[in-house]
Amino acid sequence: MIVKMSKVYVVSCAADKQALLDKLADLGAVHLTPVDPAAAVAAEKTVTALDSLDRAIQILGEIEPVGAKPELTADDAAEETLEIQRRSAERNSRLSSLQRQYDQMEAWGDVTLQQLSDLRNAGVTIEFFDAATEDVAKIACGCIQTVSELSDGRAMVSVVNRDAEAELPEGVSEIELPARDRPALKAEAAEIDSALAEDATRMAQLAHCLGEIRKSRSGLQDHADMTIAERSGISNDNMFAIQGWIPTEQTETLSDDLESAGLQTAVQASDPEEDDTPPTLVRYPRWVKPINALFDILGTTPGYKEMDLSPFFMIALPIFAAMLIGDAGYGLLFTIIGLLSYKKISLKAGAPAAQLLLVFGVVMLAWGMISGNYFGITPDKVSGSASQIMATIGFLWRSDAEASRNIIIKISFVFGTIHLVLAHLRAALALGKDVRTLAELGWAVFLTGMLGIVWFLFFPKELWMSMSVTGAMLAVGALLVVCFSFPSKNPAKAVALGMASSIMPMISAFSDTMSYIRLMAVGLASYYIALAFNNLAMDVASGGWYMWIPAAIILVLAHTLNIILGLIAVFAHGVRLNMLEFSSNAGVQWAGYPYAPFAKTRTVDVGEY
Repeated sequence: MIVKMSKVYVVSCAADKQALLDKLADLGAVHLTPVDPAAAVAAEKTVTALDSLDRAIQILGEIEPVGAKPELTADDAAEETLEIQRRSAERNSRLSSLQRQYDQMEAWGDVTLQQLSDLRNAGVTIEFFDAATEDVAKIACGCIQTVSELSDGRAMVSVVNRDAEAELPEGVSEIELPARDRPALKAEAAEIDSALAEDATRMAQLAHCLGEIRKSRSGLQDHADMTIAERSGISNDNMFAIQGWIPTEQTETLSDDLESAGLQTAVQASDPEEDDTPPTLVRYPRWVKPINALFDILGTTPGYKEMDLSPFFMIALPIFAAMLIGDAGYGLLFTIIGLLSYKKISLKAGAPAAQLLLVFGVVMLAWGMISGNYFGITPDKVSGSASQIMATIGFLWRSDAEASRNIIIKISFVFGTIHLVLAHLRAALALGKDVRTLAELGWAVFLTGMLGIVWFLFFPKELWMSMSVTGAMLAVGALLVVCFSFPSKNPAKAVALGMASSIMPMISAFSDTMSYIRLMAVGLASYYIALAFNNLAMDVASGGWYMWIPAAIILVLAHTLNIILGLIAVFAHGVRLNMLEFSSNAGVQWAGYPYAPFAKTRTVDVGEY
């Protein structure tokens, strides 16, 4: 349910400005709207400090605390963390450069420049040349040795000639000595590795300071919010005024709360005007709360004047996820992981995320069981009573693969039509007694008729309703849509506008219904991937008992990959069917922004009903 908002203005004397802001922060009820958005910003120094603390928190949050806790302030610990991170990045970059140089100098081996210098001081000068392999023998000198083979049929040779310069054939070129030798590069790399290890140890110690850094960041954020709040209002020598939004249910107590704090204020609340865009506060029923984890991931919020579709998402998305993944074994894994990791997930991502994972797991398990699929194993792949039990529970499964596929296609289209029809019924409910309700009901009738068309294309011999009934539903639905989408005192104008605006949506109704076939297609692909790897593992294991371990590795890696692909499909297809097809039919564009009241504690308890 989207909570009703009121626009509120609060005015106090200038001397009470700070006391007013402190009290509003304590109340945590008013979503402030700046009078001048360009001025309502925190100080640049504060923003920079927040960014530094955020980066330090992100870095240390991925490190396990080890060793003694440093005696540092939170700011000093954050500063040192960023310095070590910067220094480590430079050192890693230097290591990569040294590695490239080391690889390029492979031909020189482990000879050092000092060794060559000592030989030169002893009267033995060694020169190095790049020569074609066939020209090596033509070099006239006292001593020649091939050092290494180069590319393109060439070689690196060393030449020692005490009496005269070597006679070189055409095409032979001298190779200059490198600026540094490989042992020197290796020694520098070892020093850098040692320094990186010391930095890693220090980082593990600094990770003990993560709590203090977060606390410091919270306090600094409160300071930034207070500055923004102060700059959001208008003030002069006599008064200070702010504006914002507050849940209508709290407007009656706002004046009393301010007065109880000893503040003399004037409070005015009013309903939103037509061109206002209030923030959106959604109050979820208990059973719908898990879906909030998805909205947090997507960062989506319905507009204040739109509808709350969360109950529909809570029902449809787990079903779609189950059909897309389509495996009871995977569902069991999700359920077990959800149960064993509930507290850990709740701490890191919130209770709704943990609950949503459990719901997904249970629904996947149920769907996989009734479709007879366990890690790609169906009743026909086992024997005896196990096969009979799986077949009995899996009443959607058929030994004929085509028959099983057709059943899932039918279910996909039926679920899709119900999904889209519910979107329009929800829109009709929101319109109430508005005549446009008839247009939404018309869409519901039209989509039901469209299911008849789609059914005819796939199953012409198994029609669930006659084509005459299908045609009648399409005609009645289209008539209601055209006549009542844009009500007007001029019937001709209403029909013209309705027809112009409905042609493309009526055409897209076919593609919207057809798009739900992806539930069958992706689920079937998941099954065949699992089946293929099961067969591969069995072939490997048939080579003997010593091949069981490779076969087990194949199974684990293959099913892990299949699960990952399934999760991607949930976002690519399951979420799309809700956010695009369903939402567009319900008229929800997700164009809102969240209610974020000015408060010292930034979490909002939206309650239950």
